[in-house]
Amino acid sequence: MRSLSTGTAGVIAAALAAGVAASAGVAWRVHDNDVRATAAQQQTIARMQNEINVLTERDSEQADWSQLAARTEPSVFTISTEAGLGSGWVVRSDASGSDLVTNFHVVAEAVATGEQTVDVVQADRTLKGTVVRTDRTDDLAVVHVRERLAPLKPATARPRLGTTVMVLGSPLGLGGSISIGLVSGFRSIDGSDYVQFSAPISPGNSGGPVVDSQGHVIGIASGKYVGDGVEALGFAIPVSVACAQLNVCEET
Repeated sequence: MRSLSTGTAGVIAAALAAGVAASAGVAWRVHDNDVRATAAQQQTIARMQNEINVLTERDSEQADWSQLAARTEPSVFTISTEAGLGSGWVVRSDASGSDLVTNFHVVAEAVATGEQTVDVVQADRTLKGTVVRTDRTDDLAVVHVRERLAPLKPATARPRLGTTVMVLGSPLGLGGSISIGLVSGFRSIDGSDYVQFSAPISPGNSGGPVVDSQGHVIGIASGKYVGDGVEALGFAIPVSVACAQLNVCEET
């Protein structure tokens, strides 16, 4: 996602980036996926939050999310470069290896240096990945590894408003993490469409999958609003955009 943060939001992003670098030894690009909410938007957010909490509590009881996490987590990896890290998920696998989808801004520095190589990490397992395809406009990239990994299935339809979803990834470098929330809206930002969701995300979640109660990917976590009093306003690139622009989704 192109950076829309200005003023206070830029200061917040810089402070968070510095804190993460000091504690984890990596450089974060938080400003690439944060935008700032206006005062009017914050009032709307406050009114929406109670409704979201009620719906989350109700719908979270309708799926075994711990079982779903165990089933989907093996397909989610940390994408690590010299400049920082993000998340990625396996979208296709065959005899030649596996393709993972992530955000372009996660691998941008590797692409800029011409090396095209990244580390694909899960627990104590590190694979060598190569950036084989990019879509800078939609903030998407494909990383290929030689190993055959289990893919996740993309959802075939847009999620409904109020659908419970789970975000998987590596917030602050903590691989194997999940958070749960709701699809809380559909937005257009600078001409690009996004799925709005209430599950908390942090730097490092970028590129990770947002899945529904069937374990199908509905979007790719990409950014969030930041500002005083703003909580649980994340945005995902619709998986249909990745399937159309990257041509990597397996046929269902």
